[in-house]
Amino acid sequence: MSEETIPSMIENWLACLQENGYRLTEPRRAVVETIAQSQHVLTPFDVFDRARRQYPRLGLVTVYRTLEKLEELGLVQRVHRPSGCQAFIAAFSGHQHLLICQGCGRVEFFTGDGEQMEALISSVGRDSGYQIGEHWLQLFGLCSRCQPSKAVAS
Repeated sequence: MSEETIPSMIENWLACLQENGYRLTEPRRAVVETIAQSQHVLTPFDVFDRARRQYPRLGLVTVYRTLEKLEELGLVQRVHRPSGCQAFIAAFSGHQHLLICQGCGRVEFFTGDGEQMEALISSVGRDSGYQIGEHWLQLFGLCSRCQPSKAVAS
């Protein structure tokens, strides 16, 4: 997401909250701005910690409630991490999958090869007997910045 689109996204999110009956408070605005500006997955406590810099009296309950409302409206996406701790990232339109760095938490989206994904889903359905209706794929690893430098053998 480019720097120019973030303010527009923030205003759209706030308008969406308001259109759905939620009051636009300063604490809620701080939460929205924090998550919209991040390219990393954020736990509710990460959002709380960052947003308090903007609004020091922010409560953790407000963070949880706002994240829940943003998720209900499809504006943020829940990320299930191997550690069991759930985090959030701004949702983007269309069906995309996530690459998540286990070092820094940076997120990248990818769509994948449609034919390969369909073949995999078909195979899993056939092998398991399930009729698969939808899927969500998250891949975890280390981004190029977090990978240890490869030592050159002498």
